[in-house]
Amino acid sequence: MTTTSQRTAGAATALALIAGITTLLAQSTPGVISGPTGPSPYDVVRAWHKPFSEPGFTFGGNSGVFAESPDRIFVAQRGEFKLPNPVPPGFAGFAGSIGVNVLSATAGRVWRNCLYTLGADGAVKERWTQWDSLCEGSPGPGPHRLRISPYDPEHRVWVVNETFNTIYVFSNDGSKLLKTLGEKNVPGTDGTHFGKPQDVAFLPDGRILVADGLDNHRVMILDKEMHYISEFGGAGKGPGQFSGVHALGVGPEGRIFALDRSGGRINVFKTTADRGKVDFVQAFPGFSLPLDIIVNDDSIWVTDLNPLRFTKLDFQGNHLYTWLVPKDLPDGYLEVHTFTVDSRGNLYGGDNQYGRTQKFVPKPGADAKLLIRPPWAMR
Repeated sequence: MTTTSQRTAGAATALALIAGITTLLAQSTPGVISGPTGPSPYDVVRAWHKPFSEPGFTFGGNSGVFAESPDRIFVAQRGEFKLPNPVPPGFAGFAGSIGVNVLSATAGRVWRNCLYTLGADGAVKERWTQWDSLCEGSPGPGPHRLRISPYDPEHRVWVVNETFNTIYVFSNDGSKLLKTLGEKNVPGTDGTHFGKPQDVAFLPDGRILVADGLDNHRVMILDKEMHYISEFGGAGKGPGQFSGVHALGVGPEGRIFALDRSGGRINVFKTTADRGKVDFVQAFPGFSLPLDIIVNDDSIWVTDLNPLRFTKLDFQGNHLYTWLVPKDLPDGYLEVHTFTVDSRGNLYGGDNQYGRTQKFVPKPGADAKLLIRPPWAMR
C-alpha cells in the first residue's frame, strides 16, 4: 500500500528530476545532426557501478571520470545524495532510479566520497575521504573534472573545483595534496585566479591548458611548473571567443579543441613557435551544449546534450558518425557529462544528473572506426 509520505516523496523527486532537465535544456537550442547516424557500437554492462555508500545515501553527480587503467577508474563526485525515508520503491542503487536529478536536488547533497576509484568490476577500490573537506561548504556543484597527464611520470591527479575557483593536484595514491591553483572562493581574471574553471589539458612539451571557464571565457596557458604564461579566447561569439569553455582536448600537430558550451560549437586552435601564442583555425558549429571531448589521432568524439548523443568528427569538422543516447532506464542517461576510454577500449560515461557511471564494452564485430580510442598522446 502506498502511504501519503511515499506519495509526497515520489512527487518531490519527480519535480527535482524535471527541474534539472529543464534548466539545462533551457540553456541550449537543439543541435544539428548531420552525417551518418546509427546504433551505438557498445553494449552497456548493466548495474556495473556498485553501490558502496552507507545506508540512506547514494551517488551524487558523477562529473569527472578518468580511466587510468582498466582496473583503476577515477571518479570525481559532487558529493552523495541523502535518500528520502522511506526509500521509494524501485530504488536500483542510484538516485535517478527513483526520479531524483542530483544536479538540481541540492537539498539532499552531502559532501562525502567526493573522490574514489573503481575496479574493472565496478566495485569501489579506494575512497579518498581525507579530501572531502576540500568540497565541504560548497554552495554550488563543486568538482567538475578529473584528469591525468599522459606525459607525467608521477601520474598526478588533477581535480577542477568549479565552485571554489580552485584546481587541486594530488599524488597518484591520494596521500598528498601537492598543489592548489587559484584561491578558494576568490574569483579573478589575473594569472593566478579563476572564474569557474572547468577543465585542464596537457601539451606534449609540458605546458598546461586551463579551461577558465564559465565566467572568464578564456583558456590559460601555464608552464610545466604551473606558472602563468598567457591566455587566449575571451567572451563573445566571434572567431576564437567563448560563451563558456567547458572541456579541452589536445591532438596531433599542435591542435587544441575547446568546447564552447553555451556557444554550441568547438573552437579549434593550433600552437605556434611562440609558447605563449596560439592561432585560431576554425569553429565547428551545430551543437547544443557540448559536454566533453576525446581526441584521437585522426578524429574527435564529443558528447552533446540536445539531443543527447556521441558524435565523431574529422579534423575539418565533418560529422562522420552519430549515435543517440537514450534517456530511458535502466541503461539511459540524462547527461553524459564526462567520458573516458581505457587501454582495452572499454568506454565509461559519468552521468551528472541520474548520478552514476556506466561501463560500455564494444559489441562483438563492431566496426573499429566507430569505436572511441583512448585520448591521443605523442609517443
